[in-house]
Amino acid sequence: MTVPATTAVRRRVGVRGVVQGVGFRPFVHRLATEEGLSGFVTNHSGGVLVEVEGPPDGVERFCARLTRETPALAAVTGVDSADLPVTGADGFTIRASTTGGGRTVLPPDTATCADCLRELADPADRRHRHPFITCTHCGPRFTIVTALPYDRASTTMDAFPMCGSCAAEYADPGDRRFHAQPVACPDCGPRLRLVPAAGSGGRPVRDAEALAAARGLLAAGRIVAVKGVGGYHLACDATDAEAVERLRARKLRGGKPFAVMAADLTAVDRIGEADDAERAELTGPRRPIVLLRRRRGGPLATGVCPKSPHVGVMLPYTPVHTLLFGLPGDPPGPRLLVMTSGNRSGEPIVTDDGEAVARLSGLADAWLAHDRAITSPCDDSVLRIRPDGTGQVLRRSRGYVPRPLALPFAVPPTLAVGGDLKNAPCLGAGREAWFGPHVGDLGELAALAALERAEATLRRLTGIGPERIAADRHPGYHSARWARRRAGERDLHLVQHHHAHVASAMAEHALPAGARVIGVAFDGTGYGDDGTVWGGEVLLAGYDGFRRYAHLSPAPLPGGDAGVANPCRLALARLRAAGLPWDADLPSTTACTAQERALLARQLERNVACVPASGMGRLFDAVSSLAGVCHRAGYEAQAALELEAQAAQAWGADSGAYSFAWARGAGDALLLDPAPVLRSLITDLRRGTPRPVLAARFHRAVAAAVAEVCRRARRDTGAGTVALTGGVFANALLEEACTALLAADGFTVLRHTEVPPGDGGLALGQLVVAARRPSPAHNPE
Repeated sequence: MTVPATTAVRRRVGVRGVVQGVGFRPFVHRLATEEGLSGFVTNHSGGVLVEVEGPPDGVERFCARLTRETPALAAVTGVDSADLPVTGADGFTIRASTTGGGRTVLPPDTATCADCLRELADPADRRHRHPFITCTHCGPRFTIVTALPYDRASTTMDAFPMCGSCAAEYADPGDRRFHAQPVACPDCGPRLRLVPAAGSGGRPVRDAEALAAARGLLAAGRIVAVKGVGGYHLACDATDAEAVERLRARKLRGGKPFAVMAADLTAVDRIGEADDAERAELTGPRRPIVLLRRRRGGPLATGVCPKSPHVGVMLPYTPVHTLLFGLPGDPPGPRLLVMTSGNRSGEPIVTDDGEAVARLSGLADAWLAHDRAITSPCDDSVLRIRPDGTGQVLRRSRGYVPRPLALPFAVPPTLAVGGDLKNAPCLGAGREAWFGPHVGDLGELAALAALERAEATLRRLTGIGPERIAADRHPGYHSARWARRRAGERDLHLVQHHHAHVASAMAEHALPAGARVIGVAFDGTGYGDDGTVWGGEVLLAGYDGFRRYAHLSPAPLPGGDAGVANPCRLALARLRAAGLPWDADLPSTTACTAQERALLARQLERNVACVPASGMGRLFDAVSSLAGVCHRAGYEAQAALELEAQAAQAWGADSGAYSFAWARGAGDALLLDPAPVLRSLITDLRRGTPRPVLAARFHRAVAAAVAEVCRRARRDTGAGTVALTGGVFANALLEEACTALLAADGFTVLRHTEVPPGDGGLALGQLVVAARRPSPAHNPE
């Protein structure tokens, strides 16, 4: 019914934030209908635009409900409104999307919702067992979009015209699939296929037969490449020791733990101990890999996570995963699957079907694929929950990307390319920044291509054309060389590695532009301003610059980065720097061959390929070997992780701690000298002190040193806020110990939550540091 113009009002409302791909337009349609209003709603490149007309009280109620009753996946960040002349129009409609100015936010991919899971298992439902069931509350978004505004024509689902039934649901304002862009059914949607490896004797099959065949192969100990929403996984039965070892050998994985997908929480409880906060993350819409305490005596094959007290677990987040485990009545299959990224060691995750067959040949026994294309690779995110219930994201990707982060101050359009390890680029403008998905390590051409693809995706989805580019100062980094080539005439800002880490923590915690902190940046290696390798840094820092207040005393890093795979050599180099002999009874001495020791001695004496290094991560590696825990590392941080696992065993039983010494170094910086720590550890070792006690005392020594240096910095400068950052602070024991000591001493402690502490969060710090610099600042070095 038309409201008389004399009593009606008309209002235009612009809504910004995560408001496309989350059922926001259907939600607006429902609100307007319930309030008896006319008008329209449309997507545009800046978000959602609404015009409503009707009685003044109805319009006011509509506007209040618009931000109060939003869909579960929506996140409104801003609303603008203006009164308009009344038109007298009837009815409320959803209009076709427009391409007006502004910028909107696409939601991340979301795990299958409870309603879709019920329909999936219901024999009476027309989407019973449909591997691509979805609605406005769940399913792929980021990994299928090709452009904004977010409409079906701008996704890879455009290749699948809707059947009459799906089209009717799509057009029905009362349906859960109203304007759900990925909507499909068995009659019109993507299809599964199973392709056996060449020479296996198997034959390709489709749909339900493909799922049954894949489940059978997994039950028989085979390895299956499974296409998900953001790329392929390599899957095998996690309780089958032979299958796990076969996958480890084929992938050249070394001893690095595998992630496990459990069929349900009952299966999770068989292998891990999950508290309420961990269960909430496991079952929430993001479905990351959650690090759980491993349950003793569980059914996991030993080779899934050797020497680790934790296991990374996730639950099914796509209908394909759910069907792979099976519905009631299906032949039994594994309830616990290794689900590791579908790639060869050092390469990015595979998304293209043809590439999957080529690049995973020799790794997989079969491929469970589908014909819905993936536009943006997106690996699984990794998360741990702290004792206080807060989370620490260790890898930020699926479920988080491309959700923006709010910045504490406005930045010019800037692209930050991150580092060479755990690479993830970041694009920012104004008061927002967008991380790209996890790319990984940039040692291969395929990884550099993935970085370029991720950067292009960010530009396409945000509409930001970067005016500045930020990169690491390391002259040998692939990422920095890529940035130089990419920069052209644009300003290139090179940012010191550990300054970027500290700035990343500051930005995540919304510290204002003029803030200063005590930045404790601990990692393995980062290029220092003096040309040496830094990594045990205490910086007095703001966004605009830093002073190296203190650092770990350096020791030679024999062989540079290549030497990191040999913690026993790092230990001997640390002993030599501390003036301690390579006695024959020390585990690190016996772990090296006589020839290896002789070569290392000459190398150290002549200072050949022995760059000075102050990385705290390298000290953890050295102590791990000296304590007899790990002498050769098959993957990054293995020695440090195994040392942490040992320390955890004695953490509540022993309260002893070693002590660092203090000295003055170049530029009057304080030096944390580990020589007394090493001497005390050797003394304990010779007394027969158990390895877990040695490891725990070392961890407490580092935490005590952090607390002491921060006290000295506060006394000297008045600074009372400490940022704990860098990859070493993925160590839960160390982070908790440092936080407890600092908090007890009255410090405000900044810890990473949604931004990874390691190099996966580096780009955010590069971005905000570069933004504070004057332009132009083209750095050719």
